[in-house]
Amino acid sequence: MSYDVIVIGSGPGGYVAAIRASQLGFKTAIVERESLGGICLNWGCIPTKALLKSAQVMEYANHSNDYGVTIEGAKADFGAMVKRSRGVADKMSKGVTFLMKKNKIDVLSGFGKLNAKKEVEVTGTDGKTTTYQARHTIIATGGRARQLPNLPIDGKKVIGYREAMVLPEQPKSMIVVGSGAIGVEFAYFYASIGTKVTIVEFLPRIVPVEDEDISKELEKIYKKKGITVMTNASVEKVDISGNGVKATVKTANGEEILEADIVLSAVGVVANIENIGLETLGITVDKGKIIVDKFLKTNVDGIYAIGDVTPGQALAHVASKEAIVCVEAIANKEGKYHHIPEPLDYGNVPGCTYSSPEIASVGMTEKQAKEAGYELKVGKFPFSASGKASAAGATEGFVKVIFDAKYGEWLGTHMIGANVTEIIAQTVTARKLETTWQEVLDSIHPHPTMSESVKDAIEVALGEAIHL
Repeated sequence: MSYDVIVIGSGPGGYVAAIRASQLGFKTAIVERESLGGICLNWGCIPTKALLKSAQVMEYANHSNDYGVTIEGAKADFGAMVKRSRGVADKMSKGVTFLMKKNKIDVLSGFGKLNAKKEVEVTGTDGKTTTYQARHTIIATGGRARQLPNLPIDGKKVIGYREAMVLPEQPKSMIVVGSGAIGVEFAYFYASIGTKVTIVEFLPRIVPVEDEDISKELEKIYKKKGITVMTNASVEKVDISGNGVKATVKTANGEEILEADIVLSAVGVVANIENIGLETLGITVDKGKIIVDKFLKTNVDGIYAIGDVTPGQALAHVASKEAIVCVEAIANKEGKYHHIPEPLDYGNVPGCTYSSPEIASVGMTEKQAKEAGYELKVGKFPFSASGKASAAGATEGFVKVIFDAKYGEWLGTHMIGANVTEIIAQTVTARKLETTWQEVLDSIHPHPTMSESVKDAIEVALGEAIHL
């Protein structure tokens, strides 16, 4: 039972690595203990977007009069929303199964672990362990919801993102702890279908990794939607002895008790690196992450790691790109690929949050750029001034661009608004090509579109605004 490449984990890092390895002529197998596609396809990126689409449709129905359409009696069918979400996830997982067959990749069902001989042991649900040999092993075991000591997840009253997608019934009230992408997405979903939602964020602002202007705008919009936002606040303890949950929240003004049906813990993810043989082989780990070089190789020859288990951003598209870089580097060394792949630029990775409105960003925030010593040209164009946004009834938010004043280098873009996750790739590509503001302005942007607001924001930065 010998392979050229064995991939442990079949998420957007693992299955992409397996496919690319097979394409490059490696005999390949992939190990998965649950469903092909990993967390992203089954319990993360994809099914959550299905739920968010249902929420958006509900909002359309509730505001249909704004578009000259009368809808009476629209109501949320929570069970049907969950069912649709699970159906979408199941379809995507079956798609990965098809891709494995198409690329002649063996699927080894069970829990994968490295042993002292650098072999992969796969333990099935029946408890039987089978050992496989591989010249190259790629660890792509992903992550899971982080648990705080004072907020233990019981899966019923205190839940993580997995439970939040399949609750048996819609809660009347919910406390969301943490305001990263997971937290604000679920906050929007549940609030839009009638759940009373309170966000509790430890840091001074919600979506704290984003530009400060983005945080302020989202908080303003969420409060308008009826979501309570508490920043500089922490959940000290929870009491689940009654019918619901009583959460003791510490704020600058002291402690207060919040009551809700459910508490959703959305305080980040932790890497799945336990019990997979890292210690046995002496693989270097720091701060809960596997340390790798620019081609994703660990300190042990023949062992690689990609995705959420490594120090890079815990994003599906990062894992997929790391998979390609890793496999192509292996293939190049073995003469199966014609050039050395370019290492991933972690400073040019787009981040997307699928709240409503959406958030998309790449590069430096304004604060980071100032701290780096740049003299800046900053432009902000509101969607309220966009013809397409006005026609679509989606005037919330803005596009913010940040440039180096001396050379015109595009340092960052930060957007909040409808469908902005579909626009951010323009900045990623332009930054990769080292484009200046003049080249963007010299490129014709179609009108009317939301994407032309990027050009409009650049004009604002240069003091040449036409539409504002």
